[in-house]
Amino acid sequence: MFSEEGAAVVLCARGEAALSEACQAITARGGRAHGVVADVAIPGEPARVVAEAARVYGPVEIVVTNSGGPRSATFDLLSDEDWDAAVRTLLTSAVGFARAALPGMRARRWGRILNVTSIAAVQPVDGLMLSNSVRSAVHAFAKTLSNEVGADGVTVNNLVPGYTRTDRVIDLANQMASSGGTTPQEVSARWEAQIPMGRLGEPRELAALAAFLASDHAGYITGQSIAVDGGWIRGV
Repeated sequence: MFSEEGAAVVLCARGEAALSEACQAITARGGRAHGVVADVAIPGEPARVVAEAARVYGPVEIVVTNSGGPRSATFDLLSDEDWDAAVRTLLTSAVGFARAALPGMRARRWGRILNVTSIAAVQPVDGLMLSNSVRSAVHAFAKTLSNEVGADGVTVNNLVPGYTRTDRVIDLANQMASSGGTTPQEVSARWEAQIPMGRLGEPRELAALAAFLASDHAGYITGQSIAVDGGWIRGV
């Protein structure tokens, strides 16, 4: 979606094959894309990705953090290592990307930081102790940061996807089916029954919000956590 809007896109991922495939899909449609193999849970990796993006395409104007989700489990089954990995993957990585990109954004007095989180940060989901907890911290970080950098022309917002037809959600359905003695199809059906629109979201529906928030049209929107969830969240 960003490429379609004319942006040069730098993607990072741990898996080189999938990363290369994603970049090729963009360039095949006439876009510009560059891949960086990186694990954003490792200290220093977010800064390396930002530096590589600046080397290839120039100043980084938009950052979208979208690291992988943590393990799904209840509290009693989680170790100290699980908690540490979740914090590094979700929170520390977002802090690292912001720290690396913000100086240039503030100097140019324009920038966009978008964190992809989850409905679990707004309305906890049973069995997702790590995601519920740490993604909420990302929301608090983003809100506080938005207050500090708003006068510099930088906006900071969170995208809050609901159940969306992605590999992560498919994997989650498989995990929950395995632990609950049911099938992935039955897990997905339960989710759809909870969603007023009666279906899972599509990735492009979330991407459309990201593209809008990154545009000049959204220059007065900051510090917000905006759901794309088909109405799943029950709170007002």
